[in-house]
Amino acid sequence: MELAAAATEPAQGERAGRATPEARIWYATLLTRVRGLRPAARLLAGEPTAPNGPHRTEVQAALLLCEAEIHLAEGKLTEATAAAEAGLRLAGQAGNRGLPPRGHVVLAVCSVRSLDLTTGLLYANRLRDAALLGQENLMPGQCVWAAAQALEARDGMESVAHLLKGILHDDVLTRDLLVSQPAAASWLVRAGQRLGDESLAESTVRAMSQLALENRGFRSVQAAAEHAMGLYERNADVLEAAAERHLDPWARASALEDASRLRAARAPERDRAVDLLRRAADAYLAAGSSRDLSRVQSRLRELDDHGGRPARSRTRVSRLTDTEFAVAELVSQGLTNGRVGSQLYISPHTVAFHLKKIFRKLDVTSRVELARSWNRILVEERGGHPRESGPDFLDRPVVARQAV
Repeated sequence: MELAAAATEPAQGERAGRATPEARIWYATLLTRVRGLRPAARLLAGEPTAPNGPHRTEVQAALLLCEAEIHLAEGKLTEATAAAEAGLRLAGQAGNRGLPPRGHVVLAVCSVRSLDLTTGLLYANRLRDAALLGQENLMPGQCVWAAAQALEARDGMESVAHLLKGILHDDVLTRDLLVSQPAAASWLVRAGQRLGDESLAESTVRAMSQLALENRGFRSVQAAAEHAMGLYERNADVLEAAAERHLDPWARASALEDASRLRAARAPERDRAVDLLRRAADAYLAAGSSRDLSRVQSRLRELDDHGGRPARSRTRVSRLTDTEFAVAELVSQGLTNGRVGSQLYISPHTVAFHLKKIFRKLDVTSRVELARSWNRILVEERGGHPRESGPDFLDRPVVARQAV
């Protein structure tokens, strides 16, 4: 971070001027990975978009891919997908083989969170191929993690056990991933617990704790360590504290869900568990994650004595089953019954059957009306809460001389 910041400043004796685009984009990329989203966006603001000058196409590809990472971290999946696809097109035109894995990570994660498992697996396979060819572009851990999420979504946690062990047996993979993805450590601990692999969970907590000690100024790293430790020790108080510290909306939602799961195991804390799960639902909605929102709504129906509603009052959405919610989400994105069926592994006829029930429960008359009103219904039935913007990413400045 310090070297990247220095590269954006004029050398001693030179007149103050604008740093090279490459230096600014690289520093913005590093800031994004520790969730310094506002300073990262400021670094990218005003970069010229005209394709002139040597290697300009590659520079524009890198700029778009950095913007895609920022949008993903903000929970803006549509914008993230668009920027990643545009960046990949330019990288292809330039013949650059090092940049595409960055876009493929974004697209794999966006697809899985949006319930588009077919696309997620497509990019997971491309990430696997990039790893085999050594084209990970200094982010091998993130490539493996994104691929593992897509495979786990389709085939279950057992199917990626070998990938997870491989990550933690390579120190470079581990450090790259745990620093740059705030939700990765908790995901790995959770995976170890589900697989009954105590060594996987313990190794993750040990590595994340060491990184937190070495990087005390980075709030995202501290939150990730606290989240992983809370899961490992099964301490709901620590998990709630981690949720408050997290800057990443998806990681915050995950910590709230984990805390709710622990609270729900104790009868006196049932009401608290429901409240935490409702907050997790709101956070997943802010992060654009339909897949996780559907799971939380299902859990709420189990916990809440009044029907498991994720909002303050009885809602139309809460009456949808998990499959109906997934169908409504995909249809609202413009997918045909055939495409929806391929995503959810059901027939187009079954999709049509679910749509009839969805129309009745949501009081809409067509798929066009559903697509037009779906996002509005979700927001309104959660009290109309706007997306939250997180606080500054650092507890204290790490690079004091940097204005951003």
